[in-house]
Amino acid sequence: MAYRGSVRPYVNFNAKHDTEILHKAMKGMGTDEDAILMLLTARSNDQRQQIKAAYKKAYGKDLVSALKSELGGLFESLIVALMTPSVLYDATLLHNALKGAGTEDEVLIEILASRTGEQIKEITKVYKKEFGGKLEKDICGDTSGHYQKLLVILLQGSREEGVDEEKIEKDAKDLYAAGEGKFGTDEEKFITILGNRSAEHLRKVFAAYKKLSGSDIEDSIRGETTGNLENLLLAVVKCAGSIPNFFAERLYKSMRRAGTDDDTLMRIMVSRSEVDMLDIRGSFKKIYGQSLYTTIQEDTAGDYQKALLYLCGGND
Repeated sequence: MAYRGSVRPYVNFNAKHDTEILHKAMKGMGTDEDAILMLLTARSNDQRQQIKAAYKKAYGKDLVSALKSELGGLFESLIVALMTPSVLYDATLLHNALKGAGTEDEVLIEILASRTGEQIKEITKVYKKEFGGKLEKDICGDTSGHYQKLLVILLQGSREEGVDEEKIEKDAKDLYAAGEGKFGTDEEKFITILGNRSAEHLRKVFAAYKKLSGSDIEDSIRGETTGNLENLLLAVVKCAGSIPNFFAERLYKSMRRAGTDDDTLMRIMVSRSEVDMLDIRGSFKKIYGQSLYTTIQEDTAGDYQKALLYLCGGND
């Protein structure tokens, strides 16, 4: 598999040397933001963790605290996100989405629909270690109904492997019978099939569904469900089809509305920079006819913008 991230491990990496550059950038009057952002966006997450350890050893203080005291606003939030180990970053996002009044459902939906089974298992472990609670219990305390059921299924991180040729037609018929083919909706069927089958299998089911019903599964979901359940089912369908397309659409929506949704923009740019940012850029250009880079340029400003553009990794 070719590497599809925009941020790669830095080749001549030297953690001690990097800590000296950062220390110098923060010393005395004023802060050299450029030095900080150019260095940290050009290192992999694993390398940033090594820099953090080397910084503590050399200067006896926590690098993230030092950065926070020098930076501010969205730029600070972005740099802190980059300094967080990726699984912990996901776990923290989920924790923040659940704590306090109200639930940030779009964070739950985005993470649980797009991460691999292995990643979800890791996130669950780290969540327990960091926040002392069980992620499943916290999600159940904050959600309800069929939406909750599907979240819990996704949280098991145990989708089936491969394609079961025997089941393709049956799954398509079951989905049709559960939705368009009847008065009312059998949500359980949607949840079981979309929550458990592999992405490859689901793609074939959706093709069979289209032949059978004449409409896309997405349109049927929109017609049959509402609210968070609809959003989660659609996210699962989109991620089964193409994860880069799913994120390209989310990025577009985060910027092309009145006001920028910086939380979503930052979250995706940070969490996908070492995974599939090159593919997301390709999807973005193909779907919207303009580059992700230009869109970020038009929608953001300052050091925050510069750092995002480095994470984007180039103009298509």
